[in-house]
Amino acid sequence: MAIYTLPELPYDYAALEPVISPEIIELHHDKHHAAYVKGANDTLEQLAEARDKDAWGSINGLEKNLAFHLSGHILHSIYWHNMTGDGGGEPLEADGVGELADAIAESFGSFAKFKAQLTKASATTQGSGWGVLAYEPVSGRLVVEQIYDHQGNVGQGSTPILVFDAWEHAFYLQYKNQKVDFIEAMWRVVNWQDVAKRYAAAKAAGNNLLLVP
Repeated sequence: MAIYTLPELPYDYAALEPVISPEIIELHHDKHHAAYVKGANDTLEQLAEARDKDAWGSINGLEKNLAFHLSGHILHSIYWHNMTGDGGGEPLEADGVGELADAIAESFGSFAKFKAQLTKASATTQGSGWGVLAYEPVSGRLVVEQIYDHQGNVGQGSTPILVFDAWEHAFYLQYKNQKVDFIEAMWRVVNWQDVAKRYAAAKAAGNNLLLVP
């Protein structure tokens, strides 16, 4: 039985136009995200077979595959909910997301400085990757991470709350090779209500990370 399943989109394929075309949303969700779900489930089966046979010749590749596919599944599951057709702008107290707005200002100096950092981190990923706003539980601050593939270059214990997909399959059909144009457009569909809920949940659970016994 499959451990991981492909989540349904929280909107229809055309909900994010004109920032993201329906064709991209359909291919991205139904094909690419689905492939990461299948890859994670297949790798778990292969690891179970390796345990049963006590055959560990492929362990390095299997562990890498699990990290790749599972992280791809998790990041995409966040990605879909991080966006909404009536989103954008910046988080404001008047919209009920003042705690998130304050945390961004405290961690980065201002919303404008945060936006510039996440935009640059996302647009300058080498090859495939993500730009991520994450809650870092040791310091209790927000940090921007530049993730290679789906799983590389990530601070241990950090919780992603806003993710920008910078893989070519996320934008190439519409934006061609202009990754920076896609990232700039992404700010028009950010669902700050969702990001704020993820921040509150990460902050509430963050102090459970123990550095010493």
